[in-house]
Amino acid sequence: MSKNIFRRRFWGVINHKTKRADHDKISTLYEMSFLIKHLRAKKCMRLAIAQASRGARRNHGGPFGAVIASGARIVAKAHNEVIKSKDPTAHAEIVAIRKASAKLNSFDLSDCELYSTCEPCPMCLAAIYWARIPKVYFGCTRKDAEKIGFRDKLLYNIIKKRAPRGLDMIKAERKQCLKLFEEWQQKTDKVIY
Repeated sequence: MSKNIFRRRFWGVINHKTKRADHDKISTLYEMSFLIKHLRAKKCMRLAIAQASRGARRNHGGPFGAVIASGARIVAKAHNEVIKSKDPTAHAEIVAIRKASAKLNSFDLSDCELYSTCEPCPMCLAAIYWARIPKVYFGCTRKDAEKIGFRDKLLYNIIKKRAPRGLDMIKAERKQCLKLFEEWQQKTDKVIY
């Protein structure tokens, strides 16, 4: 919602008998809050950019960085480590989520925001949903990433069923696996995530 639309809606719900001085105080507080959020986002994005640059220069992986913040607190900073760790899942967002979850001792990051130098790929987006992160700021788009050789488009096309999976999916031992699910369903101390 733009600042002006918010202001019009905001002023519409304030009692018409409120003094003009009170309106000015409320307006100033709102503008300060808006500015603080903007500056926080800018700071976090700059940290993500620094992480991406550091990782790319060290040949840890592609030029991707991520920061997870909770309010004004930086919880985790990370960069792509696919090459360094020889782990194809070590994207900046995934590494940042792992660090934040360990630091906060929780898989639920719903009080956090993620800042990334690029629009998250489908794998990272799924991890963001699993971590319950409600807001993501990103710099470059997936099309920008494609221009420098990253092939997220294939994954998006597979998801949209516009491209074949290129992967054999074979159902095996379903009955045995369903027993695991039944055991899980009966557990009284399970934690649903």
